[in-house]
Parts: sequence; structure tokens; C-alpha cells
Amino acid sequence: MAQTQAQEYPEITITLNVNGKDYTVNVKPYERLIDVLRYKLGFLSVKEGCGRGECGSCAVIMDGKLVPSCLVLAVQARGKKIITLEGIAPPGKLHAIQKALLDTYAMQCGFCFPGVIMAAYYLLSKNRNPSEDEIRYALSGNLCRCGSYLRFIKAVKLAAEYIRKGQIYFDLKK
Repeated sequence: MAQTQAQEYPEITITLNVNGKDYTVNVKPYERLIDVLRYKLGFLSVKEGCGRGECGSCAVIMDGKLVPSCLVLAVQARGKKIITLEGIAPPGKLHAIQKALLDTYAMQCGFCFPGVIMAAYYLLSKNRNPSEDEIRYALSGNLCRCGSYLRFIKAVKLAAEYIRKGQIYFDLKK
């Protein structure tokens, strides 16, 4: 029986626009966006929980849509605008959703936080006064192993209130 060797694929050079900045990177055709963002570009907020698009931990906004980066090939993202958690607020600032999550003591282990924040950010960018049902639906793609769901809902309501008052960013030191 002849032993087969794994076929080696050539790398492709792509440009990704992440948080408003262009990055040129070499990728294999089968590399996932999550791996390129996290391991090649250093966006550590993008976490892998399930690798099947079911937990929300790797959520990013790509061309205005919330997507699980574990299900997107990096080559599919070339030329698209990607926002990660690192890109939702200016340096030294917290976005209203981040501040609200802290204010409502929603922080537990923190593993799901980036995905929850991205889902809430996406919702609040479309709807500054969501109902509780709309919040539940928007966060339904996020798995929290600590069970902080009710605090997340409370936090999104508070963040919406902040945003409606024009308080979108907060100093990190406060």
C-alpha cells in the first residue's frame, strides 16, 4: 500500500482591513479568518470556543454583518472591512457596552465576553432602543458557560441608555 503525503498548498497574499487598518498577510487557502486574526495579526479578543459557529466567542463584524470568524476562510475576507473588539473604541476608552457590562457586574470568567460585546455592539449600532426580546435574540448566538445571560440583558439596556444620552465612550481609568 502506497503512503500518500498531504498535498502542500501555496500561500496566497491577501489584504484584510481590520479596525480601519490594512494588513497584508500570506495565508493558505484553507486557513480560517479566526486563525489569521488571532495568530498572524495578534487580535487576541477573537477566541475559539467551538469551531463550529455555535458559541459566538469568535464573532467579528465583516462588511456590516456579525459573523463567526471560525466559519470564514481568510481568503473570503480579503477586501472586506472587519471589526474586532479591539476596534470598537478609541485607545484608552471603553465603548458604552463595555462600561455597562462592568457596571452591571456581568463579568464572570470572561471567555464569552468578546463575542457578547460584539453581538451587543452590532445590535446597538442598528437599534439604540432595543426591546428585551430584541436583546435576547441578538445575544442568542452566544454561549456563556457561567450563565450571565440576565446580566448581559441588563447591561445592553444600560448601554443603550448611555448611547441615547450621547455617552458612547468612557475613559478607561474611570
